[in-house]
Order: sequence, then C-alpha cells, then structure tokens
Amino acid sequence: MDDVYELWPELNWIEDELLRKKVARTWEVALEKSVLSADDLRRIPFTLLCGDDLKVSFMDHKRAVVHIVKESACKVEEFFGEELPINMDVLIAGAILADVGKLLEYELDESGKAVQGMYGKLLRHPFSGVALAESCDVPAEVCHIIATHAGEGNMVKRTTEAYLVHHADFMTFLPFKERLVINRS
Repeated sequence: MDDVYELWPELNWIEDELLRKKVARTWEVALEKSVLSADDLRRIPFTLLCGDDLKVSFMDHKRAVVHIVKESACKVEEFFGEELPINMDVLIAGAILADVGKLLEYELDESGKAVQGMYGKLLRHPFSGVALAESCDVPAEVCHIIATHAGEGNMVKRTTEAYLVHHADFMTFLPFKERLVINRS
C-alpha cells in the first residue's frame, strides 16, 4: 500500500477514511493484476494515441487531472454555491480512479514500451476500472465517474462530479492529440 500512497499523495485529500482506503485498495488490486509496476507508471506515456514521442507520463497526466479538477470544483463552489453542489470526496476519488483500468489495458512489449494488450482491445479502461473499483466496494457515485469519464460516458447523463472529471481529463489530453500548432515565424 505504500507504493499507492507514493504514487497518489492526493489520496490524503479524501476526508472520508473508508472511501480513501477503498480507493487506495483499488489501485493496489490493479497493480497486483497488472504487468505494470509503480515505476512503469512514472515513465510510460499517459496515452497510446499520441505517438511514440510523448514525454508526459501516465502519473504526470493523472495527477494533473486530479489537481485541475479540485481547483475547478473550488471555483464552481465559489461562483455557484448550493446551486451546483459538489461532493469533493467523490470528485477526488473519481479523478484518482478514472484511469485505473488502464493498468489492465496496457502491456509492455519486448523493449518495455507500453502497448494495448488483448484485454484492452476487448475491454476499454472505463469498464475494467469500474470492475476493479466495485471489487473494492467503491460507491456507485465514484464508479459512475470512472464509467463516464471517457467517450463511453457521452451516452448517459453525468453527475456534476463526473462532468468535472471528464472535462479535466479531456482538456489535458486533446491538446496533445488534436491541437492546432501555429508557426509564427
């Protein structure tokens, strides 16, 4: 469990001790089932969709999403108050767990490069992430965030917390994948 808290110091932002333990346990189970180690997560790219030259690691991206979503939630609370209530523990737990399923989706090739494995071709990470979280008794409100953070979530209504995680995730992914680069020289 020490590896999980080293990867995720943001776990300590979850005030509900039982929820914090369930979230940490989900990451622990994912690491046990994965071919990836905690060190691999600090070096492999956060997505396989942006080519081989991406330098942003899985953990850099994931932790950025958690920080961005927390700051965004604070601003939503500041400006909208009770009109748009946010459960910060659910929000942070969902942001931390959103990509936990990628630990089952990814494999390492002979050179140590992350690739999508057969499991990942059959079940994308929102599905495997929910399965991992449910196996650790993570509440439905958090599993909803995992299930809806990616494109699959466009088929259902999202909670406020799920919208925030979805947008924080995509705002830190799409610029790497689809940004317009203007050469000003």
